[in-house]
Amino acid sequence: MSSLGDVVHCLPAVTDLLAARPDVVIDWVVEEGFQAIPAFHPGVRRVIPIAIRRWRSNWWRYRGEVNQFLKALKHEQYDVILDAQGLYKSALVAALAQGKVEGFDRASAREPLATLGYQAHHGIARELHAVERQRQLFAKTFNYPVPNHLDYGLGGDNPPTSKDIFFFHGTTWASKHWPEESWIALAKLCDSAGYRVVLPFLGDEEQARATNIVEQTNNAVLLAARSLQELGQQLAGAHASVSVDTGLGHLAAAFNVPLVALYGPTSPKLTGAIGPRQISLADTDLTCAPCMNRACKYAADSSKIHPPCFERLTAERVFSNLMEQLRVHG
Repeated sequence: MSSLGDVVHCLPAVTDLLAARPDVVIDWVVEEGFQAIPAFHPGVRRVIPIAIRRWRSNWWRYRGEVNQFLKALKHEQYDVILDAQGLYKSALVAALAQGKVEGFDRASAREPLATLGYQAHHGIARELHAVERQRQLFAKTFNYPVPNHLDYGLGGDNPPTSKDIFFFHGTTWASKHWPEESWIALAKLCDSAGYRVVLPFLGDEEQARATNIVEQTNNAVLLAARSLQELGQQLAGAHASVSVDTGLGHLAAAFNVPLVALYGPTSPKLTGAIGPRQISLADTDLTCAPCMNRACKYAADSSKIHPPCFERLTAERVFSNLMEQLRVHG
């Protein structure tokens, strides 16, 4: 409910389900800040926003909102309540709704004890990509074969409406940041090829980085999107995108925008950008990668790229891959 990437990863499963069972009506509980994502999918009837991130600071203060959420959650009896996250908090929300709860089995769930509240359990291999895990969970719950075709359900077959290349440079882990000098070099290469670089930002740190990139590039602009809905509408018409391991990169994949995703401390095998126009780059000799750590254990060294697991992912290499994506899919 509260991870942008996880929300996007669930979209293809919704498309699969509605193709196999067009009679199914879907409501989706999601953190309030991400409610635009399931709302983009035409097969979702109703989005029920939850605000755990905000409420937990002062449950008593927000008790009126909590009661309104519970009223919306219990508004009707469901045939199936599917906990697609397998976490304690998602299992609790599922248990509060009215209906039979299904989800992962103990060996498959991210937090095994969360499965104690389910009435039906499904084994899904943990080594599968997150999108495939969702698709198989839905297929086992509703008894249909997983289709060969991957479809997020957000369209994306139309030609781009701009020459914009979106840079998703912000991420919550310090270790997942591609070096700023590499972003600047890539922006200059995109500029020289006739593209405009668009730099969304959230918060002061991202704004400072984006501003520095814009100031050193002839054709780059800042984008202070007021909402995910607004950002999604602009992203849907973009020519291409480049992203570190962050939820907005997965959103670009969902809109079928050509994407090059950059991975250092995390593994694209489980959560990489996935789709017909998306590729993930991860290349290093370091035995510690992917370390899955928020902070790199190597001390910063001005003589080389930091984090060092990005050393082989040069701006020139990323640009070459991006141009190849556009040649084939642009």
